[in-house]
Amino acid sequence: FAILYLMNKYHQEIVGLYESYTGAFQSKLKSGYIGSSKFSYPISTPESRRIFVSWLKDKNFTKKEYKELLDSLSRGKSHNEFGAIGKLLEYLPELRRTLRPKFLDYWLGSAEGWAEVDNICQGQFSAQELLENWVEWKRFIKELNSSENVHKMRASLVLLTSPVRHSQSKKLSDMAFKNIDKLLDEKDILITKAVSWMLRDLTKNHRNAVESYLKKKEDFLPRVAVRETKNKLKTGRKQGK
Repeated sequence: FAILYLMNKYHQEIVGLYESYTGAFQSKLKSGYIGSSKFSYPISTPESRRIFVSWLKDKNFTKKEYKELLDSLSRGKSHNEFGAIGKLLEYLPELRRTLRPKFLDYWLGSAEGWAEVDNICQGQFSAQELLENWVEWKRFIKELNSSENVHKMRASLVLLTSPVRHSQSKKLSDMAFKNIDKLLDEKDILITKAVSWMLRDLTKNHRNAVESYLKKKEDFLPRVAVRETKNKLKTGRKQGK
């Protein structure tokens, strides 16, 4: 009951929707796949989106209500609740743009596994959004990159993947390479795969820089990153034929 008491009222509504849809049935996620020990409500992605779009129709959150809901969801007990943060970031862009970068630090403190990090970081903040407030975003991403929390380290890369893929900004690409450099000694798969992802996304607008970087750092980069990036440069795919 204490957990329900602490929940934001909109958070309680969201949990109620999940439970109504599934009959309160809960299943354990396969931690080997997404790396989370949280339970999940068995709802497909299309159904989850449909439920959310319908629920949001009569909502008109203030900035304060929006932020409090996101904070509350980050403390949820299910993977779905954390996933709801990503949907609220995606579906309410005007409110999303009012958020300070540092707010993500609080949510990432409760993230478990690659899927939850990517849910709130992958493509949620565009290159334009980052560059419009670059001083603050740069400082924040640098702090994530220096964190001892592997989920925050991964976030320092994932936040930049979509922006570097859609922008030719050297500010973004320079930071991407610097962040990779600082994580070269990390062996956790959450980092090694994110390094590969970053390098592959950089190839679209920064191909020459990636080729030069590989020549200099090939012996220090994760093998999977070298292999997949070379394949991307050669074939346009991460897996070679």
